[in-house]
Formats: sequence, C-alpha cells, structure tokens
Amino acid sequence: MAQIRLAAVADFPVLKLNREIYQLAQQYFAAVNIPEKSKIDAFHLAVAAWYGMDYVLSWNCKHIVSGRVQKILQDLNAKTGMHTPIMCTPEELMEV
Repeated sequence: MAQIRLAAVADFPVLKLNREIYQLAQQYFAAVNIPEKSKIDAFHLAVAAWYGMDYVLSWNCKHIVSGRVQKILQDLNAKTGMHTPIMCTPEELMEV
C-alpha cells in the first residue's frame, strides 16, 4: 500500500523551505503550544500558509485541525497579511 501511495504522488512538486517559513513555523509552534515531539506540525502549517494553499488536510485534530488552532493562526496571519488555509479532515473537505 505504501508503494501505491508513493506512486500516486511521485509527480507532485516538492515545496522548498526558506528562512521565512522557518520563522513562521517557530511563531506557530510557540503560539499553538505544540509539544516538542510534534513540532513538525507547525512546519506543515507554515508551508501551507507561505505557499497560499487553500486547504490543509489532516486527521490530526489535536495540533492541526481544531477551531482553537484555526483562530490562533488567523489572528497571527492577519497581523502580517499572511494567508490562512482552511484546516480540515479529508472527510470534511469531501463532505462525507
């Protein structure tokens, strides 16, 4: 199954990280109060915001898909004019 999933995304572009994304991720990490072991979640959110993605899909309802996190990111991003993607589960996006 893993090979099938990898093949399905093989042609997807890989988004580059930059200093601004790292700084944004650090802000998100501190503001959302994500545990150190889950710090990568802040980077997922920062990459999505930096590249202006419409959605972040995740089943991680503790550190990513929650109204609390959405509000914190909206407030932070509004101060800098940064886009805030909609964070939801795949089922929510598909209206299942």
